[in-house]
Amino acid sequence: MSVTTAQGFQAAGVAAGIKATGRRDLALVVNTGPRRTAAAVYTSNRFQAAPVVWSRQVTASGELDAVVLNSGGANACTGADGLADSAMTAALTAQAVGTTDRRVAVCSTGLIGVRLPMDAVAAGITAAASELGEENGASAAEAIMTTDTVSKQASAAGSDGWSVGGMAKGAGMLAPALATMLVVITTDADLDSEAADKALRAATRVTFDRTDSDGCMSTNDTVILMASGASGVTPDADEFTAALTDVCGSLARQLITDAEGASHDVAVIVNHAATEDDAVDVARCIARSNLFKCAIYGNDPNWGRVLASAGTSSAAYDPERVSVTFNGVTVFADGGLGEDRSLVDLTDRQVEVVADLGAGEASATIWTNDLTYDYVKENAEYSS
Repeated sequence: MSVTTAQGFQAAGVAAGIKATGRRDLALVVNTGPRRTAAAVYTSNRFQAAPVVWSRQVTASGELDAVVLNSGGANACTGADGLADSAMTAALTAQAVGTTDRRVAVCSTGLIGVRLPMDAVAAGITAAASELGEENGASAAEAIMTTDTVSKQASAAGSDGWSVGGMAKGAGMLAPALATMLVVITTDADLDSEAADKALRAATRVTFDRTDSDGCMSTNDTVILMASGASGVTPDADEFTAALTDVCGSLARQLITDAEGASHDVAVIVNHAATEDDAVDVARCIARSNLFKCAIYGNDPNWGRVLASAGTSSAAYDPERVSVTFNGVTVFADGGLGEDRSLVDLTDRQVEVVADLGAGEASATIWTNDLTYDYVKENAEYSS
């Protein structure tokens, strides 16, 4: 259940010395073919980290041989020198695995505004290349962790012999586009770049793009899909997209569960909206409300905060037809008072809040979490 679940991939994760803790901090994922198909989606933040700028250029070709990832430094807002560091990282990786730098994507995560220690990066690439193996997906997933408390991995299998596997990192600064994370997904399905890109965009649209922990967008978000074709099977497009969506959805949920300081995982569901976009907009307005998130932390089914947040949306609906349900208890019904809020139990980690707009047939879910003292402490002390 890892980035090496699919045939045709090797990985490694090593301690390069980028992090002062001495933990693993550099990972390699290499596609051994026969295909080298790739597709990727990136942050829409206007301040884009050097590795994002580099990787956008190389993945535009639709082919990749390798991805090199580091934790312990974002290499973001570091100017021309930072871009040169990303280019050097790609060149060193290409030399180590026997390809060209234009076929190597680079991903970085950590503190913004700090140059990477390139001597450590170089040594780590050499070490990781020497440890590449099909059994090392877990160590690669560990090496990309920052404030994560656990590594994130997932996999799915197709009906006719192909598979999908992936790894992700992310625990804070989680908001679209993509949530804030690095993700590498691999498959041994035989796909061309157009098919891979279409499936990836469809999968991320309803998973990572609907994962919103704290409303804060990263400079480094990257999701890369690589296809080796090693299974020899070209899958049905719908089946492959469904499997890829399952993997992305699992990884996205793992990000929310490990969100910094979180004590509740919250599904904000909007039903009966006029359009899917309306449903997403209302759900996101609710999920991003700090007042709502604080209420969830306090196990308080404060439906007034749900309504106040939903009311900031420009979605088309009649407020007098709206209902709100917390964990199966409808506390606000058709624009008026519903069941007694004391009937709601929010002590479990999983919370489901449903806003029914009574305006159509569309629906959407945004995954978020509560806002806790620990989140404030983690981020108050992040760079100190």
